[in-house]
Amino acid sequence: MHKPVFKTRLTDLLGIDHPVLCGGLMWLADGKYVAAVANAGAASFISALTFNKGNELREQIKICRDLCEDKPFGVNLFISGRGDEANERLKPLIDIVIDEKIPFVETAGGNPSSLVPPLKAANIKIIHKVPAVKFALSAERAGVDAVTIVGAECGGHPGYMLIGSMISAALGPQKLSIPVIIGGGIGTGSQLTAALTMGCDGVIMGTRMLVASEIWAHSDYKARICEGDGMDTALVQQIFKHHRRVLDNDAAKAVNELERQGITDFDQYAPWVKGENSANAYTTGDTSQGMIDYGQSACFANKIEPVEAIIDNFMDEARAASQVIAKKLA
Repeated sequence: MHKPVFKTRLTDLLGIDHPVLCGGLMWLADGKYVAAVANAGAASFISALTFNKGNELREQIKICRDLCEDKPFGVNLFISGRGDEANERLKPLIDIVIDEKIPFVETAGGNPSSLVPPLKAANIKIIHKVPAVKFALSAERAGVDAVTIVGAECGGHPGYMLIGSMISAALGPQKLSIPVIIGGGIGTGSQLTAALTMGCDGVIMGTRMLVASEIWAHSDYKARICEGDGMDTALVQQIFKHHRRVLDNDAAKAVNELERQGITDFDQYAPWVKGENSANAYTTGDTSQGMIDYGQSACFANKIEPVEAIIDNFMDEARAASQVIAKKLA
């Protein structure tokens, strides 16, 4: 049991010790990693679409339960914005989540409205991830239990408006009545303390966790993350208003060159952006290829270490920051 430092609506909602989420990383967030986060007193999400064949998702859920016993964990459900056909493979995964009595899910991507009724009927809490407060308000109206708002600094999809996390962290709690979690550039505990003072109920980390020992990816990939300073990112697919922040590698440069030429035929981008390339980078450690989600908080990810060490240090930093604030109060 980890001694709680802060009590928020998020810790109450999920039954966790720390108001810290670790995002459902595509290809990487498996049962072993998610269990390690749960054992550290935070919460994470098994990436459902990574394990969408046969009983793979059930197997990962079992692995996670065996490793973290009765500690709560969730599943990430990515909703494609490309229409119903693209979401067909998500439907059986939702059935598994319900059947396995998963306590909470992280939804992201498209509108979560169609998922709310079946998940709510199963008493599953829903945290929906968005890139701006305007979308968080829509999710609140749809009936989700909490929202995660990610800023322009985040790896992956920061939204086409590129609103900074400091803006959303201050604005979100003013506009929303449900718990607000802030992400994008989060990697040190003082940011948690700052977010809480602005009215948020927690933070979410993605890039910061890529160097965790429990992440299965190749050691060369993790070494590359450790070498990064957060300035070596690139924004790609802006021409499609599908902004994505990734490692500035050969693939990202090729995509940006196509965009510079004004090419809007997606088929010309496909060889560079297909998901299999990213999965191969994680497997082989060759980080020159693939759209490798990578945010500016890489500047904090400078050592490969266990999840528990990362979270413990993060919370120590948050506690120290709260003491600094206390000393400065008149």
